[in-house]
Amino acid sequence: MSSNNQNTVRISMDERSYDIVIGTSLLGDAATYAALPKASTAMIVTNTAVAPLYAKRLAGALAGQYQRVLQVVLPDGESYKDWQTLNLIFDALLQNGCDRKTVLFALGGGVVGDMTGFAASAYMRGVPFVQVPTTLLSQVDSSVGGKTAINHPIGKNMIGAFYQPVLVVTDLSTLSTLPARELSAGLAEVIKHGIMADWAYFEWLEANMDKLLQGDMTAMAHAVRVSCEIKARVVSLDEREGSSGIRATLNFGHTFGHAIEAGLGFGVWLHGEAVACGMVMAARLSQSLGYVDAVFVERVTNLLIRAGLPVDGPESITPDEYLHHMSVDKKAEGGQIKFIVIDRPGHAKVQAAPNDLVLAALK
Repeated sequence: MSSNNQNTVRISMDERSYDIVIGTSLLGDAATYAALPKASTAMIVTNTAVAPLYAKRLAGALAGQYQRVLQVVLPDGESYKDWQTLNLIFDALLQNGCDRKTVLFALGGGVVGDMTGFAASAYMRGVPFVQVPTTLLSQVDSSVGGKTAINHPIGKNMIGAFYQPVLVVTDLSTLSTLPARELSAGLAEVIKHGIMADWAYFEWLEANMDKLLQGDMTAMAHAVRVSCEIKARVVSLDEREGSSGIRATLNFGHTFGHAIEAGLGFGVWLHGEAVACGMVMAARLSQSLGYVDAVFVERVTNLLIRAGLPVDGPESITPDEYLHHMSVDKKAEGGQIKFIVIDRPGHAKVQAAPNDLVLAALK
């Protein structure tokens, strides 16, 4: 930590490079936004849960830099991550005569961040946007890397664009208002980074899970920083999930997890809850393929349980339904479902797997 309690993680992408600023009490500090592109208008996009907590504070910080600070408040929840809600952003931009220099600020969790980024990518063919994530899941995962999307009834995040923010402002202070269930959901993505990219980090999480659940700020700052560093490293190497498959490894547990979300209906389980369960299934698949042993699967499962996360899939989704939903996963190619498997602790790769092993992993 630097003297002002801030860390900066750099995402290196040539002219699209940007900083993730991590610290406390950043959201309402005008200095946080001083280097942003000059514009006459800022628009804060938030939701009904976050607006009463933080919208006024962010608007106050932006007031000195922009002539107009507008606000659009979306309904809260994954079930609203659709065209109809996305259009509320476009409606507000057009009704207020916003030009192509208008800066959008995504204030909220992953749903708000994804939809604001997608709106920014499409409005007048692209306007700048800033991520201001207020949930742990969005701070360690969805606000970083430029994936933006909305859901379709057939599949999650199927309609979207790769579009990088100009800045990510990660104010750890916002985690103090996060419900316990949302904190646990965010910890799923934190744990994922250790499993697929840094086994020493996973072991640190085993040793510090109680502190994270208690909201210990030193432990939380470390977890957010290391998770962002891991994601920054991967995204800088492979921005758009190219042929190398490096970025796809960040989707460990997500093929199974997205099937759970689609099978239950978006929003019934939180994204992190579905991913946690999906990671256990993917760990079992990795064991069946001969890469890892039963002890590895047990350690992964136990840490997720300690984090307050589900590790057993919903009984209402049949094996055939799992296969159907996974067949429309974005990693599927030529009708073949691709999975992220762990070939050794702390290292992942993409590969297909026989259906019998996939179905066995569900149990």
